Formats: sequence, structure tokens, C-alpha cells
Amino acid sequence: MSPGVHPEPKPLYESKTGRSVDFLIGGPVHGLQAAPMSASVDREEDIELVRLKLATTLAAVAMLIALYPNQRASTQTTQGSAGTPTEISVDRADAPPGTESLAVQWVNVAVPGLGVMLAAVARPSGAGPFPTIILLHGTHGFAKEYVRLAKDLASGGDVIAVAACWFRGNAGSGARFITSIACPDGPPMSPPASPGSLQAVTALIQAVRTLPGANPDRVGLLGHSRGAAPIMSYIVSAGDVRAAVLNSAGYPAGLSTEVKAPILILHGTADSPDDGGVAVTNIQMARDFEAKLRAAGKPVEAVYYEGGRHNDIFASSTQYRDEVQKMVTYLRRHLRE
Repeated sequence: MSPGVHPEPKPLYESKTGRSVDFLIGGPVHGLQAAPMSASVDREEDIELVRLKLATTLAAVAMLIALYPNQRASTQTTQGSAGTPTEISVDRADAPPGTESLAVQWVNVAVPGLGVMLAAVARPSGAGPFPTIILLHGTHGFAKEYVRLAKDLASGGDVIAVAACWFRGNAGSGARFITSIACPDGPPMSPPASPGSLQAVTALIQAVRTLPGANPDRVGLLGHSRGAAPIMSYIVSAGDVRAAVLNSAGYPAGLSTEVKAPILILHGTADSPDDGGVAVTNIQMARDFEAKLRAAGKPVEAVYYEGGRHNDIFASSTQYRDEVQKMVTYLRRHLRE
């Protein structure tokens, strides 16, 4: 997909990559130290004493590992995921100007070397734990409309819905359909399927798994236009998300069907460059990709909106309501059951 597609700071969580239970072995354990194994130990009783001390130390380490089996999982949550394991922090953030009435929680997801991704966290009622869905915006940039969608999905689907600014700025003609929210510290706009875009998605998945009340094993992804591209890259590389929703996405020739998550395709039959689409968002490209997924035996559902345009999820209240209902039904089935 080309760039023309719309396609107080108190840490809530901090992940330290590489820290694992190995740190227990690197130093004294409850005052115990392994005796040095020197070549000068030549008497049988000294050797036996060394063996006893070493055995005691190893037994203590084994007990600590048994008592704290989740030490690695709590500090390095991208293991086995697409992209490089990343050190992140999730901090509370102030509501951006003009969003104070949206009634969501705001957080910053900071990724060293990448940027700070502003995100709106919409919660359902109740204590949870709840599944989580991450919303990725299109080329037109982060906007109030994505926060509204997150709130509607949270209340209707009993999920924690996180609308994230995964890159700063905007481009394309689709900006006229949304009300922008500035996120100047976000990552730069990279090619949709680039390593940087994949790293942003990986970090967001890592972050939402730590949110209070979130079920870390039940995460879904939703992308509009450009936002669908890194989702496709992720679910081809990793199998740790439960569902993917692709809205007005681009489907270039050669796009891999080796996906590891069920997919819901939502697409308008009149998608065109007139309101932000490009060649790869043409309806026939979407239908062809759906057919390829079915031929490959992959779980896919598709809804095509007759006369629907690239950004009608934001421009048509009728299509918006229907898409939200389709998403809610789909997410309930794949994230909650």
C-alpha cells in the first residue's frame, strides 16, 4: 500500500528485555554463595564440602524458580512474537486538547528508538479480565473517530479497545473525513509493511497485555486502510493474536495467505481514489484475496458494502452502525469464546 492510502508520569508497566530468572543465578541466594572450585582443592573432605555447598545453592535457586515461574513472562512479553523483543514503558498521559469529553483513559507507549505512541483506552463495565482489541488508523492519521469506534466496541463487545496513534502526522485526501488528534512524539510514518511498522504493532500488543483488567492471552487487531498492512505482516509472522479485522484494506498481488489468525474483511464495492483509496484497495483485490484465503483453508469472513466507499465507516452513519455490529459479533465469537 502506498503512502497515498487512507488506508504523574507514573509507569503503569515497564518491560525490561533480556531480564529473566537468570538474574537469580548471577549472585547470592538468601546469603548462600557457591564455594570456588579451585584446582587446589585436593583433599577429599574439601571436595565433599564444596559439593555440599554447591548442591545447597542450586537447591535454593531451584526453589526460587519454582516459586516465581512467571518472572520472565512478566518482564519480556514479546518473546515468540513478530518483530524484535522491545523494551517499552506504558505511562499515564493527559487527554490531548479537544478530547477531554471523550471519557477514555490516555496512555503513552514509549519505545526506545521508535517514538511515543499515544493511545486511548476504552473500557467496558465490570472488573474483567477482558479481551483487548487494538485499533490502527489509516494514512489520514489518528483521530477522534477512532476513539469513538473504540468506545463503541468496548461497550458492545465487552472488550478493552485501544485506539493508538502508531505514527505521527497524516497524508492523503482522507483527512477530510476525520477530526485529527495530534501525536507529535509518535513514530514517523513508515512504509506500511516495513520493520518499523511491524515493531510498532509488536510494542502495542506487548503494552495492552499489561493493562489492568486485560486478559493477556486474548488480543485482536483492527486496521483501517494503511493500518491493516502491518496487521497482515504480524499475523503471517506470529500466531499469538485471536482475530484480525481489516477495513478498507489494500490487498496487493502476492500478499501471503499464510495467516495465523482468523480474518474479517469489511470493504466497500465503490472503494476508489476519489475518497482515499488506491489501486490495491479496489473491491476486486479484496474479493481475490478472500478467495485465496478460502482456497488455502484459512478462516475468513467478508462483508461487502454495496456502493460503499473507502472512508464510509466515517462518512456514512448507516454503514458505521452496521460495521460496528459486525465487528462486535465477530470479536465476541473469537475473543471471548
